[in-house]
Amino acid sequence: MIPLLQDFKTIILANGAFPQHKIPLSYLHSADRIICCDGAIIHLLQIGMEPDYIVGDLDSISENLKKRFSSILYHNSDQETNDLTKAVEFCVKNDWKQITVLGATGKRDDHSIGNLSLLTDYMEEAEIQLLTDYGVFNPQKENSVYQSYPGQQISIFSLTPTSLFSSEHLVYALDNRPFTSWWQGTLNEALETSFSIQMNQGKALIFREYER
Repeated sequence: MIPLLQDFKTIILANGAFPQHKIPLSYLHSADRIICCDGAIIHLLQIGMEPDYIVGDLDSISENLKKRFSSILYHNSDQETNDLTKAVEFCVKNDWKQITVLGATGKRDDHSIGNLSLLTDYMEEAEIQLLTDYGVFNPQKENSVYQSYPGQQISIFSLTPTSLFSSEHLVYALDNRPFTSWWQGTLNEALETSFSIQMNQGKALIFREYER
């Protein structure tokens, strides 16, 4: 069963909207290590914390900060990947494969969608979750059971149009249902303390809101 939240203490802080909700903030404050994506360091310093590593193309960080944190800078100039991907690759290279991503949404819609869709690529190499101020995203590529609570809002985003989805313990039951557009799997609801989603192939993102 996939818990609502897993205690993955390798934190990647992306340079989107800084977390405000108590749950992502608690992950940040209890992290074993914090990997900042380039300019995200500015937000971290503003709350009195410092990163363990700074990874990216370093185009969003001042020269003063580069000097101050020169010993933990890891420059990656690859223009084919974004800074979040660079940070995930850095974690995998160091064998930190249980990862929580924070700050990856909220500033630019195109960046938010891109970061979310990349989760299904990262799951090939690591266990990864992405926390927003509203809930948690998990990538899925096989049949999975999720921890939940009655009334929890659930959305399924299929990244593969040929995928067929079935479910148990959701208000709107699925029976070999394809989703040809992202909106079609949204606004479902859990009935029990767990629910399952079966898929025949492909990749998907599952969103679960935090308990209110």
